[in-house]
Amino acid sequence: MRSGLRLGSAPSPRELEDEVARLRELEARPRVARFFGYLRLGGPGYLQSAMTLGGGTAASALFAGAVFGYRLLWLAPVAMALGVVMLAAVSWQTLSTRERPYAAMQNHASKGLAFAWALGALFASIIWHFPQYSLASASLADLVDFAGGKPDETTEAWPLAFPLLVVSILASLAYAHSRRALRLYEMFLRFTVWGIVICFASVVILEFEHVDFAAMARGFVSFEIPGKHVASDGSEIQGWEIVLSGLSAAVGVNMVFLYPYTLLARGWGKTHRRLAIHDLVFGMLVPYVLATSLMIIATATTLHASAFEVGKSLSPLAAAKALEGIAGQGFARIALDVGFIGMALSSITLHMVCAGFACCELFGWRLGGKRHLLATLLPTPGVLGPLLWKDMSVYLAVPANVICMLFLPAAYIGFTVLQTRKDYLGADRPGGFGGRLWWIAMASTSIGLLAICIWYVASNLPSWWENIGG
Repeated sequence: MRSGLRLGSAPSPRELEDEVARLRELEARPRVARFFGYLRLGGPGYLQSAMTLGGGTAASALFAGAVFGYRLLWLAPVAMALGVVMLAAVSWQTLSTRERPYAAMQNHASKGLAFAWALGALFASIIWHFPQYSLASASLADLVDFAGGKPDETTEAWPLAFPLLVVSILASLAYAHSRRALRLYEMFLRFTVWGIVICFASVVILEFEHVDFAAMARGFVSFEIPGKHVASDGSEIQGWEIVLSGLSAAVGVNMVFLYPYTLLARGWGKTHRRLAIHDLVFGMLVPYVLATSLMIIATATTLHASAFEVGKSLSPLAAAKALEGIAGQGFARIALDVGFIGMALSSITLHMVCAGFACCELFGWRLGGKRHLLATLLPTPGVLGPLLWKDMSVYLAVPANVICMLFLPAAYIGFTVLQTRKDYLGADRPGGFGGRLWWIAMASTSIGLLAICIWYVASNLPSWWENIGG
């Protein structure tokens, strides 16, 4: 509990000493040399990338581009930039004090906020599990069909969720015990995630002459929230729902919970504060914005431009088939399916890790004990997602994202309060104009997110009550 999250990839004391010496050496070097040195030393930011580049991100980007064209290109950079503002503060506080963040929030901010943050991380890890299995099993079923030479989707998807569950359980255990297995698994995840990025990048390159660059440029700066879209299957897709889904998919409450403990587990301290912020920008923000922007541009240039009908019943097979004629026969289908599976597995694994650790913090359980291992399995009912929501294999991630967003304000408000506490940060409390500006950005983000959540609940409460009464 003192060292943070148990990771099989944690460095040895000798490796940590060498890393600190390397950082001190980099501080005296020119900016360019320091930049590339930081890239080689990064780590926790990439772990956050693996968690956020999941089914929620894929679904949000796919529907944003296919339904609304280039108009929501602004969403990913804004959502992730706001997340980096908060996570940078989380890293600064954690590395300055080396206190466990949950205990720090209890002692220096509010026990209620701390409890809501940890409980929200646990609930979000369970809720987000359902769409991950829906997307991954549907993609795996499509791969089975493709390998068998079947032209249409015929394989039942839900039984294939259970082999994915076994892989995810083994991978979550590897995070605490096997350094080699963890590295092999993360290598596979990086390969599959970047595979889907390459797929969409190839679509953009092949359709380069058809890209509407003026509309694309406007999409990055318009900050527009489109209206309602009615699909041919009768389903309605709301622009605001896609926006809220994108905001939630970028930085989730379980990411915010897991992140500071990964810093502690790596043995990082004050010397690593600048590296941590650099790692958030180039290990998390840049890959996320690149991947989601390419997805939106590719689907806007192809699916939206060709008036391809996208409804809530869209399957990975339908999305892949729409891109096959551009990216090459079979290539788009394989790349999309493997990429979707990899993105979902990365999130599933880290959700399980987060659930187990959140329970340890909430109830004071010993890491590695039986109760910790059982708590790691709490999200596993998500394996029933493909069975319960057969007709929403992709879109299911969108409402799940919106629901999980409701858990995030407690964490943001808590860390905003901690940023001002001198009894917590002491001389490391950010001061001057930069420190005040940083706090204003945190406070604005927290208040804005809280206002959005209140609006969402108030707007939907009448229909929720009617459904319950009905």
